[in-house]
Amino acid sequence: MSNRLQPTVDQWYAHLDKGQRFFVTAVDEDNETVEVQHFDGDIEEFTFEEWRDMEIATSVAPENWAGAYDIGESDVLGTEITDTSAEDWSEPEKEFHDPDEERLVREPAKPTDETGEGFMEESNLE
Repeated sequence: MSNRLQPTVDQWYAHLDKGQRFFVTAVDEDNETVEVQHFDGDIEEFTFEEWRDMEIATSVAPENWAGAYDIGESDVLGTEITDTSAEDWSEPEKEFHDPDEERLVREPAKPTDETGEGFMEESNLE
């Protein structure tokens, strides 16, 4: 089966038979090759003829695209959210409490009898 897809740099594709996704990193017109990087980081090169023989379709980028860029160990995924401030780091021995968080007060446990059912409350019989 021959595909009609042109290899496009920065485009994700998926193997229809394997279900694996890959990313085109370079197209060399002079040597007629396509360089791809698989989601797990492996790099592979195909000739234009091999490209046409592949059973592939265009695909969306994976939700966690870090695998293809081999940046799984670094913290550069575009998340700037943090729950600590500079003051938290300057006093490491100090226990952290969020001042905006409502403190829950635990109610004292009610006494129970041997069966664990609790005592009947006394009522005044008049």
